[in-house]
Amino acid sequence: MARLDEKFFLQDTVTAAQELLGRYLVRVDGGETMVCRITETEAYIGAIDKACHAYGGRRTKRTETLYAAPGTAYVYLIYGMYSCLNFVTGQEGAASAVLIRSGTPVYNADAVARRRFGVAAAEMSAYQRKNFMNGPGKLCRGLSVTRELNALPLGSGALYLAHDLPELGLERRPDDLPFHTGKRIGIDYAEEAIDFPWRFWC
Repeated sequence: MARLDEKFFLQDTVTAAQELLGRYLVRVDGGETMVCRITETEAYIGAIDKACHAYGGRRTKRTETLYAAPGTAYVYLIYGMYSCLNFVTGQEGAASAVLIRSGTPVYNADAVARRRFGVAAAEMSAYQRKNFMNGPGKLCRGLSVTRELNALPLGSGALYLAHDLPELGLERRPDDLPFHTGKRIGIDYAEEAIDFPWRFWC
């Protein structure tokens, strides 16, 4: 197994958002290991980005995790009920992160489906299959990612990212994985940052 290390998270945030596509997100919860392949990300850079919670150096109880060491998990709530999972990037104190927007279960999909819909993967309806993990809140619900994991440091066994997982039969992704680029979603308040092409999907 080759986990993503600090060197990966120290790189430019936009580059990290692109290179996370196709990587494996691993969650170990209640004795069950669940894995999804990341299919969509967004980059947020506090110094210049009005869509970032820490824009302009803002430091609050909510945003303090954004200033943590690279690779730290930053989990926050939207609408008071849906968790969103990010990983801190860049130098400690830079307040930048990558949001994991969506993924595809590739190991133990039944455990993910039970957490999302209360049924096994084979029992999901067509609507449920279409909307399995195609959004940050849906992904977090399926993997049992909650605010309890906020500030989880790099190296945790409960939540981590990997290049490959040979012990589970999951191979390393191609280095030249093609991807699409576009504007981020749900940031209508962010003025010029609305147009930053910092959403990536494959």
